[in-house]
Amino acid sequence: MAKMWAGRTAGNVDSLADQLNSSLPVDCRMYKQDIAGSIAHAAMLGKTGIITGEEAGQLIEGLQGILADLESGALAFDFSCEDIHMFVEQVLTERLGDVGKKLHTARSRNDQVALDMRMYLRDEAQEILSLIRQLVQVLAGLAEKNQKAVMPGYTHLQRAQPILFSHHILAYAMMLLRDRDRLTDCLKRMNVSPIGCCALAGTTYATDRDFEAAQLGFDSIALNSLDGVSDRDFCLELLSCFSILMMHLSRFSEELVLWASWEFKFVELSDSYTTGSSIMPQKKNPDMAELIRGKTGRVYGDLMGLLTTLKGLPLAYNKDMQEDKEAVFDALDTVKLCLQVMIPMADTMTILPDNMRRAAQQGFINATDMADYLVKKGLPFRTAYKITGEIVADCIRKGLTLETYPLEAYKTFSPLFEEDIYQEIDIENCVEKRISKGGTSSASVAEQLAWIRTQL
Repeated sequence: MAKMWAGRTAGNVDSLADQLNSSLPVDCRMYKQDIAGSIAHAAMLGKTGIITGEEAGQLIEGLQGILADLESGALAFDFSCEDIHMFVEQVLTERLGDVGKKLHTARSRNDQVALDMRMYLRDEAQEILSLIRQLVQVLAGLAEKNQKAVMPGYTHLQRAQPILFSHHILAYAMMLLRDRDRLTDCLKRMNVSPIGCCALAGTTYATDRDFEAAQLGFDSIALNSLDGVSDRDFCLELLSCFSILMMHLSRFSEELVLWASWEFKFVELSDSYTTGSSIMPQKKNPDMAELIRGKTGRVYGDLMGLLTTLKGLPLAYNKDMQEDKEAVFDALDTVKLCLQVMIPMADTMTILPDNMRRAAQQGFINATDMADYLVKKGLPFRTAYKITGEIVADCIRKGLTLETYPLEAYKTFSPLFEEDIYQEIDIENCVEKRISKGGTSSASVAEQLAWIRTQL
């Protein structure tokens, strides 16, 4: 079948070349946005007198009919068409005749696809924002229900200092709120209308780009037509936001994998989000957390792939830019699925505070508090640090903890040690003494939780 752009060439493309050129299997998901954009374009053409009001009404009615038929299943995509734009225009022309051919006046597929992409990603990003909000709510709920649970805080995956589980989990809520802010900021730059830039140089028709942009909910229009059709910064920025978001989900997933292991056993994941082994009947594998961790690399790849595709393109539009859709859609689908799984997986996991508390009692994670105890009694910090390290080494040799180390032994290292040392290094007291803003005391965590609630 000859193409709608036939003229300069016969429009009869080799079958394999046609397969390479076609994007309808990928971009058909933008049919709602494509039709909405065409309805606004038809309205603008009628308003400005480029076509008659009657013709504009026929185009709008015809486009609404195509949308209704696609939604109901009465109309199926014809994959012999190159892309979603050609499909809609072809069906419209079949239904309206010559009037249908007037729709493409004063625009190009170059500005049309840029418009569709911005509208589609704008809509989908709102759903991602909603999912981020839901996950933050779940994490805030976990913190609220487990405010007093004490666990070891880690650096280098070594037990470092005692913290509250609620403090730890809210760190991820803070990350996700930044992801929300980045995505919201990205949407501001995305919400610029390219329609009316045409192929690259604008048009000889007296169009009303501002009217068309307003009809479609855009804040402004692209001020340079070359930039309007060739800009894909918004795709790259969105992929960057998605990559950072996935990195955060991956870090949380890694901790869930560790925490669900017998070595930690801080949490128990729901059976709905784990799998068994084909050979080892005792296994309960955190596959969903591992897959979220693994799919992070896939989203990174989408970002790097599109960056590489765009890096050498001269202005303005080049067919290479058709590759933007698969990368962005793949990342979008991946992020959405990962969030949709992470939300209930986190919400249904069982927290095991007794196991966390037992782990916090090991590893000498109250050693810093012992050094601070000596500092408060007049020793320089480095001297106190050295004495504390020597006591820890002696405890390890003798199989003791700081809590079970005898006061007489303490005094051999410094006469400043008194009976109150045991109160000072009590795990709960160590947590509650972290009174600085943002710290792990229960009062500080309550402030963090209240702030997060206001952000939601």
